[in-house]
Amino acid sequence: MNNTTNRLELNWIGKYENTINPEPRILVEDKEYSYGENSDNMLIYGDNLLALKSLESEYAGRIKCIYIDPPYNTGSAFEHYDDNLEHSTWLNLMKSRLEILKRLLADDGSIWISIDDDEQAYLKILCDEVFGRKNFICTVLWQKIHSIKNDAKYLSKNHDFILVYALHKSNIQFNLLPRTKEMNNRYKNPDNDPRGEWQSGDLIANEERINGYYDVISPITGKIFNVPQGKHWVYSQNNMEKMIADNRVWFGKDGNSFPRKKRFLSEVMNGRKGDTWWSSSEVGHNQESKREIIKLFGNKNIFATPKPERLIERILTLATNKGDIVLDSFLGSGTTAAVAHKMGRKWIGIELGEHAYTHCYPRLKAVVDGEQGGISKAVNWQGGGGFKFYELAPSLLEKSKCGNLVISNKYNEKMLAQALAKHEGYTYAPDENIFWKQGFLGDKNFIFTTPAYISIEFLDNITSELKEDEYLLIFSESFDKACVNRYKNIIIKNIPKVLLGRCEWGKDNYNLNTIFDDIGADEWGNEDEQ
Repeated sequence: MNNTTNRLELNWIGKYENTINPEPRILVEDKEYSYGENSDNMLIYGDNLLALKSLESEYAGRIKCIYIDPPYNTGSAFEHYDDNLEHSTWLNLMKSRLEILKRLLADDGSIWISIDDDEQAYLKILCDEVFGRKNFICTVLWQKIHSIKNDAKYLSKNHDFILVYALHKSNIQFNLLPRTKEMNNRYKNPDNDPRGEWQSGDLIANEERINGYYDVISPITGKIFNVPQGKHWVYSQNNMEKMIADNRVWFGKDGNSFPRKKRFLSEVMNGRKGDTWWSSSEVGHNQESKREIIKLFGNKNIFATPKPERLIERILTLATNKGDIVLDSFLGSGTTAAVAHKMGRKWIGIELGEHAYTHCYPRLKAVVDGEQGGISKAVNWQGGGGFKFYELAPSLLEKSKCGNLVISNKYNEKMLAQALAKHEGYTYAPDENIFWKQGFLGDKNFIFTTPAYISIEFLDNITSELKEDEYLLIFSESFDKACVNRYKNIIIKNIPKVLLGRCEWGKDNYNLNTIFDDIGADEWGNEDEQ
């Protein structure tokens, strides 16, 4: 750790040497796997770092809540992934993802990261560095196993951690959780008060209070009450008398009991604050999530320990409202997207493994069709909506037989225009009437990409439609040199020359050797063990 600049910083081998600079790929819709009504929901198959980079230009500052369940680096191997990375490699790959995730967060957004003991302390310091220690909210403890593991070598590990950070902590205002039946059951109405059910509260204070020592008389029996020596009434005598007159003080059924304040259910906070201890009874546990997956996919090829839907529901209840965008870049079996969909949130899910097709797609298709597992009944889910399925496009540049970087022959003209718009930070949105307005940046800046030769005559025709206060950026493989400085509000650049050195071309895999929704078969608790 380095504190030479008054900032706690985590160092590891290769942190500064192994710079990761992913290519901002475009996303190509696979309409065979898109499902339901037209929707902004996105299921993306591909390397999650490349996919995050592809989202950055369009979604920077727009994501209200990010939940990720990255590989825990435990050294355990399972059917769906090999969670066995060297510590410094794990930190390097996590850092590169967290940096992009930070840029995607909205000003009032938060990120929730599941992790266990093996990397929790290191991840906390890494997140302090990326998000700023001042933006740390808390660490939630989730009781993932609800019984003792008697076969544990040392201690039975019954909980995981969820680190919570904000982009700007001062902007965060989490929602209240629904009141529980247990909380409401404490309220009764023994005197048939028309204001409804209530519970009694103490009227005595331990600290000194001005005018806090006086007699209180029962209006029913005339019995006199006072506080013990060294204590005082919570309210002044004047306020106490007003409360008694308003039937807000309870003296018992016979009027002889020590007075207590009536707290009406109708007047208490409509909800409850979230806390940092999430019991399995409240948000589910590993066995519950396993049963959810078995119900969806059967006993074959299931995940070791996906997260229960109730756990994700708790996070999204606190951190989001209907219509907000939720992102999970380690989607795994699709739990986050499924829960977000049922709760009326927009969602983006990224998954590298083939089970983007074998698990995520069928699960989310079933959600659209109205499946009744997980939280469906609790949120009255009846089905509806839809999602679009995307794959990452191949690298824009590839090596020719001569070893030079050239535009990939897998790119058609439209894909090329999309890619250049993304690289330059423009929004790709072709104008229906003006062919050269393929994308925009603000109100006055436009972009046009073409593999065709740009001649002076061609450029002159464009300027007849370009206003004096508008600017156009043109990318072309070849053009007349006289075009370069012909117009002050038109810039022409050569492709692929302008792209060389910008990022890592042709690299398709930044993965962590894992499929990401699991924690390991050795974490399962035996429900019969106590």
